[in-house]
Amino acid sequence: MDNWWLNAVWSLTPTVLIGLFFWMVLRLILRADRTERRVYREIEDEERAKAGLPARDDA
Repeated sequence: MDNWWLNAVWSLTPTVLIGLFFWMVLRLILRADRTERRVYREIEDEERAKAGLPARDDA
């Protein structure tokens, strides 16, 4: 049972790395979606202003 801690670390390392990778990918996807929605909303607001339409009601 020598190197028990080393074996424990080596066995947990892949799980932790995959978990961090999954978290990072989800975070990037959610941030991209949020940014895309914001940009689309800004473009839509500009186009509505150009067309002389009233502002959207985001209630």
